[in-house]
Amino acid sequence: MEYVYLLLLLGGVIALCIFMGRITDKLKVPSLLLFIGLGMVIGVLLRPKIGNFTDYSLGNVVCSVCLVFIIFYGGFGTNFKEARPVAPQALLLSLAGTALTAGLVGVGVYFIFRLLPFFGGGIGWIESMLIGSVISSTDAASVFNILRSRRLNLKYRTSSLLEMESGSNDPTSYMLTVVFTALLAAKYGVADTSMGAGEIALMLFAQIGFGAAFGVAFGFIGILILKKFSFNMGQGGTLFVVAVSLVTYSLPTVLPGLWAGNGYLAVYICGIMLGNARIPQKRDCVRFFDALTGVAQMMIFFLLGLLATPEWLIRPEVLLPALLIFLVMTVIARPVAVTALLAPFGAKPNQIGIVSWAGLRGVASIVFAIYAVSALGESNLPYDLFSIVFCIVIVSILLQGSLLPVLSAKMHMLGDNENVLRTFTDYQDESDVSFVKIVVGENHPWSGRKLRQCVMPREFLIVLIVRGDETFVPNGDTVVSPGDLLVTAAPEFENRDSFGMFEEYVGKGSERIGKTVRELELPQGTLIAMIKRGSGTVIPYGATKIEEEDVLVCLKLTPHESERKKEET
Repeated sequence: MEYVYLLLLLGGVIALCIFMGRITDKLKVPSLLLFIGLGMVIGVLLRPKIGNFTDYSLGNVVCSVCLVFIIFYGGFGTNFKEARPVAPQALLLSLAGTALTAGLVGVGVYFIFRLLPFFGGGIGWIESMLIGSVISSTDAASVFNILRSRRLNLKYRTSSLLEMESGSNDPTSYMLTVVFTALLAAKYGVADTSMGAGEIALMLFAQIGFGAAFGVAFGFIGILILKKFSFNMGQGGTLFVVAVSLVTYSLPTVLPGLWAGNGYLAVYICGIMLGNARIPQKRDCVRFFDALTGVAQMMIFFLLGLLATPEWLIRPEVLLPALLIFLVMTVIARPVAVTALLAPFGAKPNQIGIVSWAGLRGVASIVFAIYAVSALGESNLPYDLFSIVFCIVIVSILLQGSLLPVLSAKMHMLGDNENVLRTFTDYQDESDVSFVKIVVGENHPWSGRKLRQCVMPREFLIVLIVRGDETFVPNGDTVVSPGDLLVTAAPEFENRDSFGMFEEYVGKGSERIGKTVRELELPQGTLIAMIKRGSGTVIPYGATKIEEEDVLVCLKLTPHESERKKEET
């Protein structure tokens, strides 16, 4: 019954938070904080019924599955052509940078816990390095969201650098977390065998090698199948891509023992290959995964809010070390790692500063913390790992995420001639051109005419004609024949937020039948833009009569637009 309550509340929370998305945009606060807050509030309200929700095993399963889609879409959405010039720097940051950050944070954690009076003189080096490993990766979802929503056009291809680094460093953080979790499991007696240096090296080699090999292999297989076979079941191609992402993650992960590969690395590489290939139904894939990863982020942050206990988070032994670790990570560890790795490439100081500040922590860090707690047992660790990492992530998203646009402007990193949307493979979906098809019948006014003789708006351009089995690019002297399918390009309508579109069916006995458009009583601000009648379309005017079985396509104007239309008339 506990999970029924969870599902019911999750649906309501997703709907509520989507509705409140505009509020967060106006407040310039990352929207994902809403889900954490609501999860915490609902967890407190449900406590009399279900107690504290501390099912870390469930949280680990749900968050791991959601993270697969987030990492896959991080690769799928990265435009490798735009990122190629900065790929060496990005990969160096995601591998050496993540490891160096983890090590520096781990050293800081060791001395922080020795100074604090809550932990009996400190903790061990392995326990310290576990915290550093868990929070060593930057959050791709948060970085992508801020770059897109704030349209941060950063100079020197810094947007591409951040996208590629944040999308590819989770596997490194995960491998480090697995290593130190395994060492602690042997130390605490949770695991039967201990790991030597050779076994650790072999595991890291297998994680990287098999992960990369499976990612490349399934990327090639997916591209080949999508190009060779036609999926006739509507969104079949999109569903196939979902299946490929799940299989790519799962197969290297289930290899036995030390031979297991890194599933997150595999699914990221597969995502890059599929996203940058010319595959059919790619636009459908982009839209589907955009929605899917949005829901995945909502689920993770809401579940994390449920797992958190507010009164635990404000305990001095949680809040104080979390704030100190955040300072060490943000002021020392991340800047040192970024400077050491980017300075040899000739990076400018302002670019190094922004890359250092943009190291947001998020979903992956908490998911890896849940993994460690599930594997080691909450009572074995000398600190509350989940709550400490949770606080670090909240502070990181709130401070770093909110101030990134401001600091980018202050440090003169905003570029006038760069478009951040070009760094995503779905850039064409954001462009200002739309394509419309027109089927020319026997009685069509363009039938039998040359294109130069056809009356059409100046902004229209006939870019393609499909005639039977033949497809060609026309010119002004091309004669339009009955049965032709014309593909036209026109500027896209940009002011969508001011309009809502809906359809109204005029059924038998409707009082609208026989009335003219000007006689209809419509809600204020509503216009009839088009009438679907049989297999045709009617563009109405005041004297157009409504007939039975008509479908009225209506536009609902916002109050602002409605008032403006009144003033114009």
